[in-house]
Amino acid sequence: MPNRIIAAIQQVPRGHVSTYGAIAKAAGYPRGARLVARTLRGSFGLPWHRILGAGGEIKLRGDSAMDQRLRLEMEGVTFRGRRVNMRLHEFKFGAAEKNKGKPQRARRATAENAEKDLTAKGAKGARKSRRKAGKKL
Repeated sequence: MPNRIIAAIQQVPRGHVSTYGAIAKAAGYPRGARLVARTLRGSFGLPWHRILGAGGEIKLRGDSAMDQRLRLEMEGVTFRGRRVNMRLHEFKFGAAEKNKGKPQRARRATAENAEKDLTAKGAKGARKSRRKAGKKL
């Protein structure tokens, strides 16, 4: 069981971070964030400082938290206040395989897309899409 978690932790490259929950999900244990923490506590030689709490928060306390922050800053990871800037540094598991080098575009809020959402999301989702497009029901 810990071998899959250790393999997922080792995939996080230098200058990137991941969360306990993302590691657990990538290892095949959704909702197993505590299992990741337990594995990190009992293993040696892993890049423990690259694993954070949800939202990029350092969950350690005291000197260990300062050590983790300094190690991340040495790798070029930037912070926004007390949290890591996850938009820039979060490692996405399997993202290269899913995207295959194609950039993703956000859909524009238009009346046409709102009509598409009517069938996909139901009436409630379509109302939200129409409001974004400027049309109220």
